[in-house]
Amino acid sequence: MSATTQSPAGKQPGTGKGTGHASSDGRTVTPANATELVSWKTGIGLGLLAVLGTVLFGFLANTKSAGFRIAEARDPNASSAAAWVTLAVALAAVTYLGYRWISQRRKGRAVDRWIPAATIAAAVVLGLAALGVAGVEKITVPSMALGWIAAIVLLAAAGYSCFLTLQGRRTPGWVGGLFAVVFLVGFMIWIVAGGRDPEPSISLGGLMAGAVTLAVPLVFGSLSGVLCERAGVVNIAIEGQLLLGAFSAAVVATVSGNVYVGLISAAVAGALVSLVLALVSIKYLVNQIIVGVVLNVLISGLTSFLFSTLLTENPEQLNKPGRLQAIDIPFLADIPIIGPILFRQSLVGYLMYVAVIVIYVGLFHTKWGLRVRAVGEHPQAADTVGINVNRTRFVNVLMGGAIAGIGGSFFTLVSVDAFSKDMSGGRGYIALAAMIFGRWNPIGAFLASLLFGFADNLQSTITIIGSPVPSQFMAMLPYALTVIAVAGLVGRSRPPAADGIPYVKG
Repeated sequence: MSATTQSPAGKQPGTGKGTGHASSDGRTVTPANATELVSWKTGIGLGLLAVLGTVLFGFLANTKSAGFRIAEARDPNASSAAAWVTLAVALAAVTYLGYRWISQRRKGRAVDRWIPAATIAAAVVLGLAALGVAGVEKITVPSMALGWIAAIVLLAAAGYSCFLTLQGRRTPGWVGGLFAVVFLVGFMIWIVAGGRDPEPSISLGGLMAGAVTLAVPLVFGSLSGVLCERAGVVNIAIEGQLLLGAFSAAVVATVSGNVYVGLISAAVAGALVSLVLALVSIKYLVNQIIVGVVLNVLISGLTSFLFSTLLTENPEQLNKPGRLQAIDIPFLADIPIIGPILFRQSLVGYLMYVAVIVIYVGLFHTKWGLRVRAVGEHPQAADTVGINVNRTRFVNVLMGGAIAGIGGSFFTLVSVDAFSKDMSGGRGYIALAAMIFGRWNPIGAFLASLLFGFADNLQSTITIIGSPVPSQFMAMLPYALTVIAVAGLVGRSRPPAADGIPYVKG
């Protein structure tokens, strides 16, 4: 469905029917007689979620209060100093971003896409820093009152989206961001208030720290998918790349006695899986999805066989790799709440941050990224301008495999210190879902992976506090959101046009 708006009749000088012209500042100006179609999908999607939130947070709200414990600092003095500095930086960031947002709107320009998300993130950091400065150790909120407030805000945001659609205007990104934050807050209050205790509470810092930890292999897997599919190759073999990376890291680290050598071997193992995928699917034009599924089954069987016949018989010589210890970044690790979550990570965790930033900048702000995206969108046109399509795809698939292999090392070098059968547990397929939910964007895939990790960690949390919400519901929720995203009910989700289509030079 779509809403159609017809501008007043009349033609702009020098413009043809249904076309635009360039203004003096380079922007495209829509002619007066243009007809703009705006989809109703966003309004419908937000409306359905708002109704669900009203039922859960309002009509089904518990009368008990919900408590959220703040992580305690190891060094109160250092934490206080870090909190004040963070507060000042976050306040400056919010002020600057708000100024740019308002300035662009006043000039009639479209707001840069990154500004709403950055403003919301800075506001969240500002709030957390304020809690640290105030020395708050626990937040207790009335679930019913906050639930109804959240429901009203959700309904208002959905109504505003529908109003904009009627006016022929698209829903801005900040509406979706605000909706997501309010829905998440209301959902958390609703779940915690349903605990068995008279005043149930959870550790907010522990919940978030666990979510980031569980998301690490998902982030690497989803980044592998982004690299491959942006170049036009469907990478279903992420599960196998994670699993072989975990196996190789365990064995090589044990034999060499060096966990860093094991980490490098995990990247090599993932690249070897991608080498087979690239040769068979790009050179010999075999269906990419079939090749990926076969590789996953093959590697699962191979690692299980080697584990049963070799590793279990000689665990001391082949399956005791040791662990990568957590590294604290001075000052940043002392920031209240977010410091221990983000800046007390293992080497693999910090490599995750680096990979997200490097791949995002590379894909969208370099000549290499422009070529990769051209190959994924229109390989014939890319070939015409001299880009070697299949070589570009080959290189990207190899890089994606190496990144997924590093993610696999998390299982044996960080999570536990030994390999076991099928220990990746289907996370390669979850990483694919995170990539789709993140709209084939490294930042989006990172945030979607965090959502999946958050839902995974929340399953065990609600079981501990005795919440009546079934843990299976939390396991299902990220996939349901992925289906909503793919269906286009909240924004647009479109893969690269040539994704999965082999290219034969004509």
